[in-house]
Amino acid sequence: MPNRVPRSVPDEEFNEIFARLPSHRDRALVAFYVSTGARASELLSTWQAGVDPGRQLISVVRKGTGEVQELPASTDAFVWLRLYQLEMDDAIPRGRGLPLWWTLRSPSRPLTYHAVHRMFERVNAKAGTSATLHALRHTAGYRMAEDPSLPLTDVQFVLGHAQLTTTQLYLNPRELRQTGESPQVASSGRRAGELHRYYELTA
Repeated sequence: MPNRVPRSVPDEEFNEIFARLPSHRDRALVAFYVSTGARASELLSTWQAGVDPGRQLISVVRKGTGEVQELPASTDAFVWLRLYQLEMDDAIPRGRGLPLWWTLRSPSRPLTYHAVHRMFERVNAKAGTSATLHALRHTAGYRMAEDPSLPLTDVQFVLGHAQLTTTQLYLNPRELRQTGESPQVASSGRRAGELHRYYELTA
């Protein structure tokens, strides 16, 4: 039985959600989710020394393998992250090995998946949308797969897919992405290119 098309978040819906995010922390989280394609729990695994704004890379612990992997992220994501850090400078414990993400209420505690999930549910309710955190990962996958300078094997690496056939689902037409229909898997015609070129062009 064919795999169903991963559901992405349409641009208009994403903009509605982003406009209602209540804090710099939440804007940074969503910007990283939609540019790195990291799973929700993976992004929350990042520690403070795992961020490299100069190279536009953020390190996460991969689900399943437990391996540390650097992921490229958008310029916007690092801007929102810096604003969050400045805003919470006196409240966030500092340490290279400490978590990057913390609760906004005192006393500060490491941010959990359930807390982020609840935040995103509340924002969806305000925006009248029904997107999920995992749909942000799918959105990132589609955006990367649409870039002709990115070989599909690079997209596979960034998303952490074990099989290339899973990544090939992101090559399906836009009209299928909102319906969840079962498609014919498209073939890859991607040419070689630098992974960071995608973020330089879309920054």
